Amino acid sequence: MFVGLDVHKNYLQAAVVDERGILLKEQRIPNDIREIEKFFADMDDAKIVIESSSAWYHIYECLSKRFRVILSNPLKTKAIASAKVKTDRLDALTLADLLRGGYIAESYVPPRRIMDLRGMVRHRAGLVKIRTSLKNRIHAHLLMHGVKIEGTPFTRAYMDKLRVIHDYRIDGYLNVIDALNREIDQVSRKITVEAKDDEYAQLLRTIPGVGYYSALLIISEIGDIERFPDSAHLCSYVGLTPSTHSSGGVTYHGNITKTGSKHLRWILMECTQTHIRTEPDSSITRFYNRLVKKKGKAKATVAASMKLLKVIYWVLMEKRPYHS
Repeated sequence: MFVGLDVHKNYLQAAVVDERGILLKEQRIPNDIREIEKFFADMDDAKIVIESSSAWYHIYECLSKRFRVILSNPLKTKAIASAKVKTDRLDALTLADLLRGGYIAESYVPPRRIMDLRGMVRHRAGLVKIRTSLKNRIHAHLLMHGVKIEGTPFTRAYMDKLRVIHDYRIDGYLNVIDALNREIDQVSRKITVEAKDDEYAQLLRTIPGVGYYSALLIISEIGDIERFPDSAHLCSYVGLTPSTHSSGGVTYHGNITKTGSKHLRWILMECTQTHIRTEPDSSITRFYNRLVKKKGKAKATVAASMKLLKVIYWVLMEKRPYHS
């Protein structure tokens, strides 16, 4: 039998069909592991599809111990099964029917360790994003009141000068920033320990511009490098390849597709910019310098990031350090 699960925060809508597509059972299940296990208790042989969402992983872990569970890529699946009428019951039934016909666009499910590493580096990224937002608020407040402070922003000396202003809003922001700095330092130490013990992270750190944090982020977002047959497939997965539209014999290449992990695209841009500053004679930097004159900094950085990603692919695939 084939089971489609439409997952929501508080409940799951399940639809069960047989080999002929006949609906055997449908039910709304509370999003609770005990209730989910109860629903599947009398099933011995089932193939299950779950649509990727924010609440899928604990369900996947529970059911994959007994059944073959497929994680559906929601964007690609909806492209196949777009419907004018959309309800939870129809979505679950459509997923089950697509699974029965073999039309599910399957998403990669990383092992637990990779998921834990991904959670760690994304947690740090989230804290940094909040801290940046608070710093921007302070800049906006100073600008509004015409206050100028000399020095490098948000060094210890700069923050001491901010304290002297005795503005309760700035002081409040600074207190939260101090707390965030402590949390970021703590998780950064954990990331460094994990990266030092990871063979692939050590290999990536031989690439100029890649540090402990960026190495672990790249590894956690890519997962198993051997699932990509070549570097071009990896670039497409990350969303760094240009979109293509071809009609009537005319082919147009537009902006990059931006599919895949936005975290991975961001860190590749950061690593590329650092690499260009620190390695003026590398092939990536020379490529960037040639392109920047024609396309500008933004497009040249994207193109150089794709070139860096291809280097990362071969470093990981061949398990050898980087050589310029």
